[in-house]
Amino acid sequence: MKTMEMISLKSSREIELMRRAGRLTAQARALAGSMVHPGVTTLEIDAAVRRFIESHGARPSFLNYNGFPGSACISVNEVVIHGIPGRRKLREGDIVSVDVGACLDGFHGDCAATYPCGQVSEEAMRLIQVTEQSFWEGIKQAQPGKRVYDISHAVQQYVETNGYSVVRDFVGHGVGAKLHEAPEVPNFGPAGHGPRLQPGMTIAVEPMVNAGGWQVKVLKDKWTTVSADGSLAAHYENTIVITDAGPEILTVTGDGAYV
Repeated sequence: MKTMEMISLKSSREIELMRRAGRLTAQARALAGSMVHPGVTTLEIDAAVRRFIESHGARPSFLNYNGFPGSACISVNEVVIHGIPGRRKLREGDIVSVDVGACLDGFHGDCAATYPCGQVSEEAMRLIQVTEQSFWEGIKQAQPGKRVYDISHAVQQYVETNGYSVVRDFVGHGVGAKLHEAPEVPNFGPAGHGPRLQPGMTIAVEPMVNAGGWQVKVLKDKWTTVSADGSLAAHYENTIVITDAGPEILTVTGDGAYV
């Protein structure tokens, strides 16, 4: 029998700690994004992210998490998520998804974005834009009293209306003292289902979108996850907290942003 993990509702003090962790995580994501240029290796980006996080008294959430060897997941083109940093040099026209986590004072921030490397095709740029916008469409539903799958359904509807597919094998999740907590936050599903959203819930909403079919496969390294049909993929994520007034994004480079 599977034991259901309880959803953690954060106190005002814990939310403030998560704002600090989220701000640092967002700054690390922005740093990584600024480094996406032709000729830069994914390992160079990873090393810069690690130095930045550690220089602020925090630790990279992903480093050695279940054996992951990097401080950031850096996924290029058809790689959806969990790309392992290495000697690969970025090339003009690549799209590069960077997923970053930082743990500060016992709490995690988690966020991701996909960046164009130099000049990219119109189709690649559209995929990036639709993926990010699907996040914003989703969190319009992140209101107290609604349900998790209201977010999920809004993401799926927007993505599929634009001719793309949402990945189904991986989902968003709760965030807090643990990097992954309850509840799961899929990017697909029927509205009106799932746990009810309550003030104090902290979740990572993270659309993962393929230009082709939704199916993925995990490579022999047991981490790198690619679109099964080789189509381009994009990823966008922020950690949010549900408040009485609606969602607040915690992974922002300045003060928390209410939506």
